[in-house]
Amino acid sequence: MQLASGVSANFSSLQGDITAMEHLKSSFLRRVAVAGATLAGLIMFAGAPTLRADDDCQRRVAKADHNLHEAIEHHGYQSDEAAKWRHILHEERERCWTANHRWWDEDGHRWRTDHDWDDHDHDYHH
Repeated sequence: MQLASGVSANFSSLQGDITAMEHLKSSFLRRVAVAGATLAGLIMFAGAPTLRADDDCQRRVAKADHNLHEAIEHHGYQSDEAAKWRHILHEERERCWTANHRWWDEDGHRWRTDHDWDDHDHDYHH
């Protein structure tokens, strides 16, 4: 009888050890899964601020470029209004260049990586 109760006690203890190990294993796997999901989220959204900055830069340059064209069309090439928008366009290009080392070329519809814009690029369009 002593042998049977000893085996029973050992079996019960062994079952408790296995249950504890399974709990630790599942807890560890859960932590790894949460850490992996967090890391994936950080990697996925890490580029989001850059995209928003680029979109904002592109939008600002496009607006200034459009307003310059409108000012030239409605007020004349040498008007104060056109001069104002030429200045704003230059500032927006500079802002893009300073922040991103590239600027939006609205007329070419592309990003430019050389600091090579011409502040008089609209002189020859009209």
